[in-house]
Amino acid sequence: MKSSNANLFAIWISLISNVFLTAIKIIVGIAWNSQVLIADGVHNAGDVVATVAALSSAKVAKKPKDQDHPYGHGRAEVIGSAMVAIVMLVAALYIAFHSVESFFHPAAEASYVALGAAVVSLVWKQWLYLYCIRLGRKENSKSLIATAYDHLADVYASVAAVAGIGVALVGEAYGIGLLGYGDAAAGIIVAYFVLRLAYHMGREAIDILMDKTVEPDKLRQFEHLVRSVPEVKRVDGIRAREHGHYVIVDVRVGVPAHLNVQQGHDVSRKIKGAIMQEHDNVEEVLVHLNPWYALKAKEGGPQSSG
Repeated sequence: MKSSNANLFAIWISLISNVFLTAIKIIVGIAWNSQVLIADGVHNAGDVVATVAALSSAKVAKKPKDQDHPYGHGRAEVIGSAMVAIVMLVAALYIAFHSVESFFHPAAEASYVALGAAVVSLVWKQWLYLYCIRLGRKENSKSLIATAYDHLADVYASVAAVAGIGVALVGEAYGIGLLGYGDAAAGIIVAYFVLRLAYHMGREAIDILMDKTVEPDKLRQFEHLVRSVPEVKRVDGIRAREHGHYVIVDVRVGVPAHLNVQQGHDVSRKIKGAIMQEHDNVEEVLVHLNPWYALKAKEGGPQSSG
């Protein structure tokens, strides 16, 4: 299966799962009056919207370059990731509000059915997270990684739901009324973890949209490869930025001034090939050549004109 098709398949699996789990949690939560399960179900409903956004952005991102988008459509995935973060933020605020509100009402009776639904969600979402994060990192798909982290938020939510409902059941069994609010307390914990993930996802999406450079270690790797080209006498500058699931690199180097246009072109191709052969996620390498003079280099004078 091609990588783009594998990504879309994983997102489709996530979408179908979210629809199914949303229905289970909301129906069981309402029927057995579980606040944390209802809140988790609403969060899953938001996941459906987020997954649709991820699916749409993944389809756009796989489109080839065109006249209006010469750098490709990779950032569509980043937009999809940002939309997932927004949905998670709204879900976190909703969960927090209704969980706090529950403390001002009599504690709801806990249910083993609600506990079972939360356990099913926990196991299912853990599998979906592992599946999507492995594939997303392998293919460097921002939309799929965002979907994976959305599943991770659900794992946290399900853990809290299991714990909260479990505590409430213990409270009923031993007549400890205060433990009846374990369900509502779990909802607040869920809100915290979902909010935390939304923040990190949103920050990463903004960094990419604002053309933040890649990590210093990655830049050093690129520079080492550029210097491995024999004709390169000096590296005047190197920049790189993520463009969704791929990276674009800009390089300025000094080469011997006596090289003709064809030779300079060949050097550019060597630089591009050196980087792209070692880094599969680099889609484009833009090379600018500056003239380098051996005599001026020895004297310490200016060596380039651009």
